[in-house]
Amino acid sequence: MLAPFTVLGVPIDSVGRSGGTELSPPVLRGLGLVDALGATDAGDLDVTIRGDERDPQTGIVASDDVLVTSVAIHEAVTGLLSDGARPFLVGGCCTELVGALAGARDVLGRIALAYLDGHLDLYDGDTSPTGEAADMPVSVALGFGPVAWADAVGGASVRAEDVAILGYRDLEESQTYGMRHPDTVPGLVHRSNEAVRADGASTTGERVAADLAARSTRFWLHLDVDVLDEAVFPATDYLMPGGLTWDELAALIGPLASHPRLVGASIGCYNPEKDPGEDCGRRLVELWRDAFGGS
Repeated sequence: MLAPFTVLGVPIDSVGRSGGTELSPPVLRGLGLVDALGATDAGDLDVTIRGDERDPQTGIVASDDVLVTSVAIHEAVTGLLSDGARPFLVGGCCTELVGALAGARDVLGRIALAYLDGHLDLYDGDTSPTGEAADMPVSVALGFGPVAWADAVGGASVRAEDVAILGYRDLEESQTYGMRHPDTVPGLVHRSNEAVRADGASTTGERVAADLAARSTRFWLHLDVDVLDEAVFPATDYLMPGGLTWDELAALIGPLASHPRLVGASIGCYNPEKDPGEDCGRRLVELWRDAFGGS
């Protein structure tokens, strides 16, 4: 039997201002996410990201807050896993992933990552066009930098061969800014939205889940909602056409969410301020309800 989930809210937005994605945890709770997961609720971490200046050393906006937040997440996830719980982090933005993976690494050892996102998030402090920490979590988890951020949580958390980035569609744009190309990272699995669609979303999810579990025995699942097409999920900050449909996302995430080697999960980048009727939030809760129905 898998351990039940424990929901932990991470109310942050790496743009450094109040509002936006930091409002997501209470809204999703109010829409029934905790019940949908059959989870217990650990409340919200007392974290925030404030500031609009890029640190000259790390290249991160509100760098001090990002590092403090990551340490707090690291400690919280370490505690939950040590107590036998399965963390489910409700962001906030994808910045949360760095501390979460570090906690999983420290308790469980080798850990893998299934990363469902419209972006590759392989920027660093030099190449990110915004300086927002949410541009960089995969890069930091792999140990590429910014170095100070990785050092704050004990270094790299995952090996490249244990990471699968699924559903991205920003490769061409990211290369104009000089982001690390995924093909230059030996062992990294990456499947664009077009590749996921061509291979079949369910088939992709099944293959990735089996491969990650075989490599490292345990994996973390992260969903950035902008993997969805802007027409079906407008309640996020970086809208792009060509994303997955709800049915495609459900088919992709299902085999990953139901796999017995799943040790934790997280969600990021839902912005309730852009969802006045909360229709996107409700659909998101139903997605997770269905995905974890067999777990």
